[in-house]
Amino acid sequence: MSCWQTISDYGLRSIGIGERLLPKSDITLCEQIVLIGSGMIWNVYFGVFALALGFVFATLLALGKASHNKVANLPARAFVFLFRGSPLLIQFFCAYELFVLLPKVGIALDLGFVELNAETRWLTRAWLGALIVLFCNTSAYAAEIFYGALQSVPVGEVEAANAYGMRGRKRFLRIIWPTMLRLSWPAYTNEAIFMFHATSLVYFSGFPAWRQSGDALYYASYFADKTFNPFIPYPIVAAYFIALTFIVILLFGVVNRYLNRHLPKDKRQSMKLKINLMR
Repeated sequence: MSCWQTISDYGLRSIGIGERLLPKSDITLCEQIVLIGSGMIWNVYFGVFALALGFVFATLLALGKASHNKVANLPARAFVFLFRGSPLLIQFFCAYELFVLLPKVGIALDLGFVELNAETRWLTRAWLGALIVLFCNTSAYAAEIFYGALQSVPVGEVEAANAYGMRGRKRFLRIIWPTMLRLSWPAYTNEAIFMFHATSLVYFSGFPAWRQSGDALYYASYFADKTFNPFIPYPIVAAYFIALTFIVILLFGVVNRYLNRHLPKDKRQSMKLKINLMR
């Protein structure tokens, strides 16, 4: 089988397109590269959606922590403390056990005028259950980053906004929020890199791969087991994640330059790569 044929057969296997049977003997280097790359689709999926949804929620959590209203402040602080204070792998296992306890037929929600049935069986699948855990985890860490940036917004900018008659939402959207993003973006970039790396833990969690549609580490483990040689598939996984990290740095660097476009060149914050080896 040629390498092009392998790409055609296995390039999108992780999302259910292409050949269903995995190679069991005479496994080639091309098959390992293609299938592990196919599994990276799920790692990118987990990282992109967790960060996109978590960015919005983290902003709300940061505002809650900065608020003097206890109704908003205490839940926000509790959420951040819970997900920053416990290991991510433990969160995966606890969430899976919780989701398994939910009735598989769904939960009926009686709103008085209409009754809705909330589907719960998909919560035990990796594509949804693991995504929820990653979303909560990155929201907590990003919220702490944004909260620190909120506290660092120069008072002079807020006072100038007040002098121009800006109040409430307008002042936040035009002055406070852009400054918060500018100050927090380098640290948030490191959180984004870590989140993409953390998607590899989905393989070790209790969430099963549905129809063998696993992530990159799922296929790497399969090849290591079949070939009895872990020194080929796992470096391939590492190479894919290094390439993904490089792409994240480039994309977030573009956003960083946009956020600092109004500053003199000597005052602009440069991107610094700092890999978090441990939470």
